[in-house]
Formats: sequence, structure tokens, C-alpha cells
Amino acid sequence: MKMSGEEIIEAPIETVWKALNDPHVLKQCIPGCESITLTSPTEMKARVVVKVGPVKAGFNGVVHLKDLNPPKGYRIEGKGEGGLAGHASGGATVKLETVPEGTRMTYDVDAQVGGKMAMLGSRLIDSTASSMAGQFFDKFAKLAHEMAAAAPSKAAVAPAKAKPAKKAAVKKAAAKKAPAKKVSAKKATKKPVVKKAAKKAPAKKKAKKR
Repeated sequence: MKMSGEEIIEAPIETVWKALNDPHVLKQCIPGCESITLTSPTEMKARVVVKVGPVKAGFNGVVHLKDLNPPKGYRIEGKGEGGLAGHASGGATVKLETVPEGTRMTYDVDAQVGGKMAMLGSRLIDSTASSMAGQFFDKFAKLAHEMAAAAPSKAAVAPAKAKPAKKAAVKKAAAKKAPAKKVSAKKATKKPVVKKAAKKAPAKKKAKKR
């Protein structure tokens, strides 16, 4: 089975690339994924339950990230064993490109199924695989957009740390006003007028001698 498509994601290319490498995000996007664990920067272990027609089986497999070209894309490949139900393998080549709306993500998917599931017929298998791929990329686009929307709210808290600078400015202003009050107080304590009044006394004594 092969299919291709594209999604326009309202998020920066760096955010989309980060989401593509986040096991928590991938777990939410892969239909039927019960667990996914990062074992190395380019390898993950996963368990996925898949239902194709009347057959339902759990697959345990390993996912590899190849041809990494951050933040422009990579190829993701996986192979799983489902016991009596058979086995499945496949991959997707994902490319990212910056556009005015955010990021354009294009993908080319290929998958193969063997064993009991393969007996269900290629038409049923192809429609199921196509539906799962569509669900994955639709969910991924939504989560990447939510990650981008949440990022600015964290940065907005940072400017609050600049408030202490205002307190310093208030202290400086108060310190400058204090000297002005002392000067006015000194001016108010001048007593030259009292001394001038005391000098008039000798004039009265001369008048009595006459």
C-alpha cells in the first residue's frame, strides 16, 4: 500500500520538528498505540493494536528514525509482529517546509502486511491503512499547532521580573527630594530682623541727656 499527502500546520517549522521526535506526541497520533518508549535518539519500541475487518491483533515492534535532516524532515520506519495475525512493516518519508501559514508537511507512506491479515484482501487492508495514516497526520497537525500556541504564554511571564527596577527609581527620587526640604528649613531660621531692632536703643538714651 502506498499513499501520499500534505498538511498545512499553523506552527513554526522548529516546533513541528520537535513534535515529530517526541514519543508522547507520536503515541497520541498513532491509532491504537498503547505504548511507545524511546530507547535511543533514533529508535523507539511500540505496541499498537490494529483492527482490519474482523481481525484484531496487537503488534509489538521497533520504530527507527532515518535520514534525519533537522528541521526539514526524516524517514520513519517500523516493523511489528502480531503472532497468528501476521506481521506488518512500513514507513513514511516526511518533509517540512516553511510557508506563510506556518509549516507545510508532505508525506509519502508505504506499508506491507503478511500472514492471516494479508488474506483479508488488499482493498480492505489499503482502506484501513489509508484511514490510519489520515488519522495520524490530522492529529499530529492539531497537536503541533497546540504546542506552538502554548509557547508564547510561557514567554509572557518573563517581563514580570523587571518590576524591581521601578522600586530603585522610587528610592532615588525620594532621596533627591530630602535635601530640598533641609534648605528651606535653614532659610526659615534667619534672625537678622531681631538684631536690627536692638540697635535702635541708643537713639533713645541721647534724647534723655538733652
